[in-house]
Amino acid sequence: MKEEVFIDIHTHRWPPEGPWSVCCVPPARLAEVLAARGGGVGGHPRFSAGVHPWQAADAGADGDLALLEQWADDPRVAAIGECGLDKYAPAPLARQLEVLERQARLAERVGKPLVVHCVGRVAELVALRRSLRPAQAWVVHGFRGKPQLAGELLGAGCALSFGERFNPASVRATPLERLFVETDESALPIADIYARVAGAKGCTPADLAGAGARLLSEAASPSPSRGGDVDYFIGKGNSKPPLGGWG
Repeated sequence: MKEEVFIDIHTHRWPPEGPWSVCCVPPARLAEVLAARGGGVGGHPRFSAGVHPWQAADAGADGDLALLEQWADDPRVAAIGECGLDKYAPAPLARQLEVLERQARLAERVGKPLVVHCVGRVAELVALRRSLRPAQAWVVHGFRGKPQLAGELLGAGCALSFGERFNPASVRATPLERLFVETDESALPIADIYARVAGAKGCTPADLAGAGARLLSEAASPSPSRGGDVDYFIGKGNSKPPLGGWG
C-alpha cells in the first residue's frame, strides 16, 4: 500500500511531526539543529531559517543574516524564511524591506523558495516582488485573507500556504500548483489540515501533495554541485514536471 505523503511546508513544532516537515528555526540555531540531524541529505526533517520582520530591528539581525548566508546552501535547508513584512512590527518599513530583500536575493543565489510572512503589507510585498522579478517561489504562509487579496498575491506570482484557519473561498481561488499546506503553530496533525483544505478545494488530500513535493525537490537539487535527493520527495506518486513559472 502506497504511503501517503503530507508535506508540511512550514512548522514551528519541535520535534516535528514527521519526516516531511520543513521546520522553521532561527539562524542562530541552524548549526545546532543541522549537527543534531547528521551530515547526509537524507537527514530529515528539512529546515528553513530566516529573519522575521519582528526581529528586523533587533541588534543581532545583521549577525543572523550573516549566519543564514553561511548555511543557506546546505541541502538540508529547504527554504529561506520565514521573512517578510508586518505593519505591526516595531522595525520601520524601510528596514523590513531591506532585510526581506537581502533574504530574497539570497534565495535566488542558492535556488530555494522564500517563505513569506505578510501582515497588512501586501501592496509593498507585491511591489518588491515585481521589482526583483525572482525565479524562485515566494510562498506566503498562513494565508487567511479574502479571495481578492489572494488574487493580488497570485497575480504577482506568489504561492499561498494554508493552515488550520483559512478562508475557503481563497482556497478555491488558488491553483493546485500554487497551493501548500502547513501546521505553523497548530497542534492539529498535518493530515487533518490537508483533509480540511482538500474539502474546501473539492479535491483529495493526495491532490494537494504534489506542489509541496515538487517545490522541495527543486530546492533539494538546484545545481549539480549541490546534489540532493529529488527522488525521495517525488518518488512516492508525486513525479510530475517541475513547477516553473514563478517569475
